[in-house]
Amino acid sequence: MKKKLLVIFILMLQCIFAQNTISENQKLEATCKIWGFLKYYHPKVANGSKNWDEQLFTILPKIENAQTKEEFSTVLENWIAEQGEIQTYEKVKSDPKIEYFTKNLDLSWTNDSKVFSKSLSKKLSLIQNNRYQGKQYYVDYESDLLKNEILYPDFKWTDKNLRLLAFFRYWNLVEYFFPYKYQMDQKWDITLQQMIPRFNNSESETDYNLALRELTVKLNDRHASFDAMKVHEYLGLKFTPIIFKIIDDKIIIVDFYDANLALENDLKFGDVITKIDGKSINEVISEKKQYVSGSNNASMLDNFQYVLLNGNADTVSVELTRDGVTRTKIINRYPLGKITISKEKNLKPEWELLQGNIGYVNIEKLSVSNLPKIMEEFKNTKAIVFDIRGYPKEVLLSLAEYLNPSEKQYARQIVPDLTYPGRFYWADMQKCGKENPDYYKGKVISLVNEKTFSQSEYLTMVLQTAPNQTIVGSQTAGADGSNIRFQIIKGFRTSFSGYGVFYPNKKETQRIGIVLDIVVKPTILGIQQGKDEVLDRAILFANGTKVD
Repeated sequence: MKKKLLVIFILMLQCIFAQNTISENQKLEATCKIWGFLKYYHPKVANGSKNWDEQLFTILPKIENAQTKEEFSTVLENWIAEQGEIQTYEKVKSDPKIEYFTKNLDLSWTNDSKVFSKSLSKKLSLIQNNRYQGKQYYVDYESDLLKNEILYPDFKWTDKNLRLLAFFRYWNLVEYFFPYKYQMDQKWDITLQQMIPRFNNSESETDYNLALRELTVKLNDRHASFDAMKVHEYLGLKFTPIIFKIIDDKIIIVDFYDANLALENDLKFGDVITKIDGKSINEVISEKKQYVSGSNNASMLDNFQYVLLNGNADTVSVELTRDGVTRTKIINRYPLGKITISKEKNLKPEWELLQGNIGYVNIEKLSVSNLPKIMEEFKNTKAIVFDIRGYPKEVLLSLAEYLNPSEKQYARQIVPDLTYPGRFYWADMQKCGKENPDYYKGKVISLVNEKTFSQSEYLTMVLQTAPNQTIVGSQTAGADGSNIRFQIIKGFRTSFSGYGVFYPNKKETQRIGIVLDIVVKPTILGIQQGKDEVLDRAILFANGTKVD
């Protein structure tokens, strides 16, 4: 009986000890959150009166030495107390005219009893309720998001403090100011848990840079980016001359960066590649997708253009099919300096009149100065096809003035509320067009695909306001709105979508893309036959031809 009681007693002690212990990763996760929270919320920190980087470097050794939850909370409580007393103020009533967006705002972690003591959670709540109401010292949306940050020109990846600083800065920027955080595949808290060991224990400069790349990819945002030479070296600095699309888990060659090199390698338009170095296309994609950004699968596959076939070896072995015959083929790779890249890939004209009295406008080449001439020439056509499968060279919002009888609403945006980091508010409705009784009366048809990206998607939303409009094509990139670029620390230049863009009814465009009316996806056979299946379908629609 005594032995049984002793065993039970030991088990109880072990359980109590386990509940009271805290791991290194748990401590760093919580420190990252509190450091960022204080940076943007604490009145004596958010005003810039502290060297907040130095404060992190000072507290990290104390955090490391804390062995229990109580010791950890005590270190943090003392740290918060050192920043100065929090002056309470009467809550300002929200302006009833302002509509807030709160899907990204979640400070429930401040009450996590597994990590924080009750007294620490109480102090964090006090700071939240009496948060800084002045102009944020570290954030400014009128510039490049970040301001007053030390970039550390002598940064070395071997400095653990600076690695953690870079990670903490980025994680908290996304936590409080990325409008689409709520749409990520993986909760941002889980990303914090997963990535802390990568930055705390980076094994090499390449490992550190790959961690930064993976971190940005986890935003599920086509605008999110991070480029560094170590990443390029890892993915490969030698390239094939091939431009391709991925269709049905196969690569189909649609063009070449360098036609002479293509000829040297006996590569032809319409060739289909099904394996790379003995692996299926899907296998290679699975191995590399953590390094390729994209808001959705269509935009991610489009970005694989810069990753899938390159490497560091001089050649790559592929399984290639041409004219029904499949064979293994060796393709040479080249450094970028050996590839003569053709500047002109879009061979379609700026505008032309198609057969059947249908106008065609190439958005990639369209100049605003030519709009009056184009619309006059096309005013009596049965339809105008706007090809938006690319990026406009100019801002073309004035196009709506020719297509609408009156001003129309086309988009809404959410903007960060810098008085309550993590909260956003709905900005004024975006409008386009003007009173115009002589507006274009024919069909307005927009062609879209995965290359309809950012400003292209915004323009498509403008064209969707036309009375007789139709969208034809496939899923767009799903990265609407502005792209904000900034530098976290030396060597870490990055970007993400800065404002949330929605339809007037608040329907999301991010990740989803533009709402389609007629779905048309190019096929391998259609490409091999030289067809533009999307344009062909649009012409059938313009002519009123019914298609099953």
